[in-house]
Amino acid sequence: MLFVAGVARQGNGEEEGSAMPDMTLIIGNRNYSSWSLRAWLAMRMAGLAFEEIVIPLDQPETESRIREHSAAGRVPVLHHGDLTIWDSLAICEYAAELAPAALLWPEDRDARATARSVSAEMHAGFTVLRAALPMNIRADRPDLRIPADLQADIDRVCTIWCDCRRYFGTAGQFLFGGFSVADAMYAPVVARLHSYRIEVDGTVQDYIEAVRSLPAMQEWAAVGAAEPWVLEREEVGEPDA
Repeated sequence: MLFVAGVARQGNGEEEGSAMPDMTLIIGNRNYSSWSLRAWLAMRMAGLAFEEIVIPLDQPETESRIREHSAAGRVPVLHHGDLTIWDSLAICEYAAELAPAALLWPEDRDARATARSVSAEMHAGFTVLRAALPMNIRADRPDLRIPADLQADIDRVCTIWCDCRRYFGTAGQFLFGGFSVADAMYAPVVARLHSYRIEVDGTVQDYIEAVRSLPAMQEWAAVGAAEPWVLEREEVGEPDA
């Protein structure tokens, strides 16, 4: 087995031009699993066909079930034949390679470099925002206290979105015009800002609505809202009256 940058491969892999084996994406609860949403949304927007396995988080058997699919012990995980990819951004990159016509990375070199930069920043940063505002599709939690460090993360996200829209996104509704990996990476933040009623300017609100209006995003949200699992550590603020 060969391990390369979040990828494990057994054997010689596919020959160029051969039929693609079936793909299976292992995800966590849709209501809470922000990393699963990123990979799932990119694959759906790429037009790729795949099966899904949902492993509920924070259950007694969760860790053992995930480790059946990946030694890293986290979701999402993508199986494609003998190939295993166990990182959200790596799965997004793989989807972009499998479906180049979907243009999951912008064609323009400068836009593409910026898209990769903001995607990597989301992948590695915003720890305060993640902890304070966990993704919760079902939630409607206005009037949360926003401390300075959380506001700094929110402000940085809004700056990224406004800059991308201003310099690269004028041809469409998304950060770089058409939907890209960058939009997949920030989709859980879109969900957070909506769930917690965070006050934003018009450019940011328009972008939030564009992402939330995607049929794939609406499908994810509808299924997540109907899930039976409730994770108390992910429930922030007062429940709806």
